[in-house]
Amino acid sequence: MAHLNQRISNPRTGQQMSFVELRPELLRIDSVNPATSEREPVHIHPLQESGAEVLSGSLVFEVEGVERRLTAGGSISIPPNTPHRFWNDGEEDAHSVQFFRPALDTAAFFETYFELGRRDELTRRGDLPLLRLAVMVPEFSDEIRPTRPPWPVVRALTAILGPIARRRGLDGRLAYRQVGRSEAAT
Repeated sequence: MAHLNQRISNPRTGQQMSFVELRPELLRIDSVNPATSEREPVHIHPLQESGAEVLSGSLVFEVEGVERRLTAGGSISIPPNTPHRFWNDGEEDAHSVQFFRPALDTAAFFETYFELGRRDELTRRGDLPLLRLAVMVPEFSDEIRPTRPPWPVVRALTAILGPIARRRGLDGRLAYRQVGRSEAAT
């Protein structure tokens, strides 16, 4: 279960997060994003306002198809249900504070996603495999939704593939487990 000042990292993407404010009405995340040419899928937060303030480096936000580069001191707020994504195409790590209002269960989503990265269970691009997506959609549909395929198609696929995924032992929610020094050395 997510807790205040918890640090999580995704070895697949290199992203690191710390939950610096965790209240029902607000989640604030201290985040470090390494430079990458890969972009996350366009998505929405159907019930949440989201955004970020860049502390160092730069991030590119694509909101409703329009790109906007933020550098140190720049901030953005994205209304609920607005298609967006962001990435760091700079030369150095980007350090930002991201927010989600209300918090809902977004911290648990990131815990699960980062744990899948730690287990090397994401696709080569860092996306969720189809069967994992089928069990995560019912868990986190209030927090995050892909924009492609269209939501009715995603829901139909989830209804069909979810039972198959669960029979294979997949769960939509995983607790993040920090790797200790002795494990990391092996």
